[in-house]
This record gives sequence, structure tokens and C-alpha cells, in this order.
Amino acid sequence: MTPHDHLSTTFAALADPTRRAILARLATGEAAVTELAEPFAMTLPAISKHLKVLERAGLITRGREAQWRPCRIRPGALKQVDEWLEHYRRFWDESLDRLDVYLRTLQGKATKRPRRKP
Repeated sequence: MTPHDHLSTTFAALADPTRRAILARLATGEAAVTELAEPFAMTLPAISKHLKVLERAGLITRGREAQWRPCRIRPGALKQVDEWLEHYRRFWDESLDRLDVYLRTLQGKATKRPRRKP
């Protein structure tokens, strides 16, 4: 899988609000599928499908400890998304800085204009 394909898979997984909520919950610690399903009005098989999408995207891992199957977030999995976003973050920061300079220039010109007499 190329980095772009992986990024597409990650964004597709993050596109769903239920999956984002599951990731937010897992950011606080590992949890079983039943725990993850509690806040949602959906079946356990539906939650399992969401977990499979997150797992395929590399955002979570699912383990086995006797009868308990904990889900864990993979914190480094979002690093590629962060690196991709950093390019645009810099672009917008630089654009806003240029806009700020331009507005200050306009304000300076407005205060230097002589006032007309009525």
C-alpha cells in the first residue's frame, strides 16, 4: 500500500462520526467492544464493523486476553495525517501572516491621508 493509499484509508475511517467517537474513547484507555458500544444506539455487530474499519486503517489494534478482547488505539497511526495536515497548516499560517501585514499597511495608509476640509 502506498503512503497515499494508506492516507486515503485513514481519512475514510475518520470520516464517520461513530468511528471518531470510538477513537476518542480509546484515547482514554483500552476497552472491550461492549464498552465501546454503550453510548451508541446500534448493535454489537455494527460496532464490530466500525472496529474492523479502524483496524484496517491501522488506527486501533484488537487483542485477546482470555475471554476479554481489548481494543487499543495506535497513537502513532495518526502521525501521517498530522504530517499531511502540517503542510496546509503552514500554508494558512503564512497566508494569514501576509494578510495581517497587508491590513496593517492599509491601516497605516488610512491614517496618513490628509483630511479634506468640508
